[in-house]
Amino acid sequence: MGSWLERNIIEPGKLPLLLALTAFVLTFVVTRLVTRLIRAGKGPFGNVQAGGVHIHHVVPGVILTVLGGFGAVASGRNGFGAALWAVVFGIGAGLVLDEFALILHLADVYWTEEGRRSVEVVVLTAALVGLVLSGFAPFGVNDLSEDEVQGRGSVIWTVAVNFLFSLVALSKGKTFLAVFGVIIPVIALIGALRLARPGSLWSRRFYTRRPRARAKSTLRATRHDKRWSGPTRTLQNWIGGTPDPDTGHTPDDR
Repeated sequence: MGSWLERNIIEPGKLPLLLALTAFVLTFVVTRLVTRLIRAGKGPFGNVQAGGVHIHHVVPGVILTVLGGFGAVASGRNGFGAALWAVVFGIGAGLVLDEFALILHLADVYWTEEGRRSVEVVVLTAALVGLVLSGFAPFGVNDLSEDEVQGRGSVIWTVAVNFLFSLVALSKGKTFLAVFGVIIPVIALIGALRLARPGSLWSRRFYTRRPRARAKSTLRATRHDKRWSGPTRTLQNWIGGTPDPDTGHTPDDR
């Protein structure tokens, strides 16, 4: 099965990555479905308790991620072992990133506004891995010819320039453009050339004495947020569930 897929569907050696991504996405979808049922008080599911302590699913997620990572390193890139550990890693990563906001805030913010970060990170991760599976290489190395790849200087120069574009985009508050720019350099270039968002590192450093640039940046950011915040929230709610209207939360509020 694996050999047939690698011959006809994906590039050789990428089957473990495909399996890991599939397991990652399916785990996230199933986990969100279960937590929604728990929240609504439906179905046979409930919070896992041990000695009065709520065991979040990030805990087994960390264990599975560690096992899958070490197992994948030990088994190589081919064979049944590599496929198995890739699935284990994908399941663990799905459980961990579904509670990314909890790790970030060190609090149970699953059903709060802060909890949206988990959905954002999961979507971003799946998109980036999907791009890699599609044949994109980080920092534009895939755009080099075979002769250029053979020369270390060309590779180093390409990686350095594209990495610089990503850093500039990140300093301008263009987080998603910076991250996607790691895979598709032209995106990082766009982020590096655009005006910085208000409050970003670039804005604080270079716009302090440029009131016109600062005002233009604020106006553009306001228009962008007004246009896209509604659709973005709707999509996030559809994927991860609508946050509670009350931001107050307790450790076992799910």
